[in-house]
Amino acid sequence: MKRSNRLAWLGTIALGVMIILTLFAGPTSSKINSGSTYSRSPDGYGAWYSFMQEQKASIQRWQKPFNNLNSEKRSVLIQVTTRQRKSTLDSEEQAWVKAGNILVLLGVQEQVSAANFSTLQKSSTGNVKIDTKRRFIGKGEVSLGDRFGAVVWEQQYGKGKAIFSTTPYLAANAYQDDLSNFQYLSSLVRKKDDLILVDEYIHGYKDPSVKKSEGKGDLFHYLTQTPLFPALLQAGVLLLVLIWGENCRFGKPVALDTTPVIENSEAYIQALAGVLQKAESSDFVTEVVGKEEKRQLQKALGFGQELLDDQTLIDAWEQQKGDRPSELKAALKLQSQKRRLNEKDLINWLRKWQNVRLH
Repeated sequence: MKRSNRLAWLGTIALGVMIILTLFAGPTSSKINSGSTYSRSPDGYGAWYSFMQEQKASIQRWQKPFNNLNSEKRSVLIQVTTRQRKSTLDSEEQAWVKAGNILVLLGVQEQVSAANFSTLQKSSTGNVKIDTKRRFIGKGEVSLGDRFGAVVWEQQYGKGKAIFSTTPYLAANAYQDDLSNFQYLSSLVRKKDDLILVDEYIHGYKDPSVKKSEGKGDLFHYLTQTPLFPALLQAGVLLLVLIWGENCRFGKPVALDTTPVIENSEAYIQALAGVLQKAESSDFVTEVVGKEEKRQLQKALGFGQELLDDQTLIDAWEQQKGDRPSELKAALKLQSQKRRLNEKDLINWLRKWQNVRLH
């Protein structure tokens, strides 16, 4: 395969590999950081977390799995869901809440109502800005809502309770100018001296002890979570493709053409032939080549080096070979005319001498 075609194939393969790696091994979508207190984007909760710290609230980030929560010490766990979930608790969550804890789930999935998307909901801390059409209609104590249903509501489980919200952006960074939103969420979760935990584990942040137990505390696993890893992976794959391409060819193997070694005498003859062809000196060729052919024929018939006349050669041929030398006669006739032959006639003349030699 030609080099240009091979490079085109290599480029196509490398581009395809890069696209696949970008799709499947690229940096994690920013959606997982939606609701994280580490995020400064509009859907993050970094500003509200700073607000709670300024209020001297007992608040911490939780970076361990849910089952690592201490059921003996009362606490409040806030989960800003990265994906909408149902407003129901599983058995493990129910057991933890029934022990006297509070679970706050922001962003549960409920039906879309006929309410306006942006509304102001009245609360004890002032008007709370809500941007969602989703409302809850069912059992539970409504904490925030309107005639279309509840936006925030509570359900009792044993000694504790669960607080649900249809919007995950109740106190997101986008509402920094709406202080009532920050104050309202603070009033929901700040109960006596209970420890407030914000779940960052669901956003991909893990405590060093958890990483170590999961075998992800080394540099390699750290790089896999950064944009640098897919870039290095793409570069490595591209390097392998190029190395493979330089050592292999596409399609069936093609033997290399070996350049014959040209002797000096042969090179001289070819150069001379080129000059004679340009000069159209076919008469010179017939004279020189014709004499040499006659000498070789005389030698084959048993004569010496001195050139004989044409008829003597013809008679000797008939006597020794026993057939009529038509090719020889034609070659000698053209040669004796001493005229300039065109390229076609010259080739025919040389072919006749070749046939003579074969006989």
